[in-house]
Amino acid sequence: MSLGPFGRTAAAMITPFDEDGALDLDGAQRLATHLVDRGGCDGIVVSGTTGESPTTSDTEKEALLRAVVEAVGDRARITAGVGTSDTRHTVELARAAEKAGAHGLLVVTPYYSRPPQEAVAQHFRTVTDAVGLPVMLYDIPARTGTELATDTLLRLAEHPRITAVKDSAYNLLKAARVMAATGLAYFSGCDELNLPLRAIGGAGYVSVVANVAGQQVRAVLDAHDAGDPGEAARRHLALTPLIERMMAAGTPGVATAKALLDALGLPAGPVRAPLLPAGQELTDGLLAAYGEVAYGEVAGGEVAGCR
Repeated sequence: MSLGPFGRTAAAMITPFDEDGALDLDGAQRLATHLVDRGGCDGIVVSGTTGESPTTSDTEKEALLRAVVEAVGDRARITAGVGTSDTRHTVELARAAEKAGAHGLLVVTPYYSRPPQEAVAQHFRTVTDAVGLPVMLYDIPARTGTELATDTLLRLAEHPRITAVKDSAYNLLKAARVMAATGLAYFSGCDELNLPLRAIGGAGYVSVVANVAGQQVRAVLDAHDAGDPGEAARRHLALTPLIERMMAAGTPGVATAKALLDALGLPAGPVRAPLLPAGQELTDGLLAAYGEVAYGEVAGGEVAGCR
């Protein structure tokens, strides 16, 4: 199966920091290598929301991208998140990411200013025209305050380098309409929708949960693609307690992912303010849910075999 520019089973990778909150480039390379070589990921998205892009500098974003490309860019597709609320700034980040070796770009709908749909379309075209890389649009209206309307998606699909959508809009009808009418590759941006979107023609996922359970997340799609929908459903349902703990516990996914990665002895470090770390009670629940997915048991507060 051709990976295309974004892969099929991509992790929305956290950005590791050291104990003082500085960028941990060695940790980023070790984590990226783990995700690709042991975690079932054929793609990595850096500097997305889960990568704490709102609180990393442009210099840190470029250094992180270069480190990950150096570590795994020969065997996984590396996508750089470059979206901001400012078109000029987004263009600058896109050009820097292209020079740093990204295989593709993730560009979110401009947030906070709530631009009308024509302005949204012009934003995406301007950014895409500034580089030669394929672009994945990021549709997440709950965070940005602005949806990517169906008609806007249909128009943007006409651009030869706008080739994919990371779909976090929780609107399967819209996704189905756009997939039916265009060649846009749809990637699930919500782990609970990985299988439903794949079942109607989705291309894959960009997963937060893959930071800690990449093989298990991938196994759902592998079973579906092998023609075993019953096994795919079984695996998907087995993941739901972990997905719920990580993504619907009132704490952002980056904080829950980092709590689990730290507990598993993998690079993570603290979250940056204004985010707060996952508390001990939540972390204990995360470890229990992870243990059921990965090993079926939790021993003495640690997941057996995690180290």
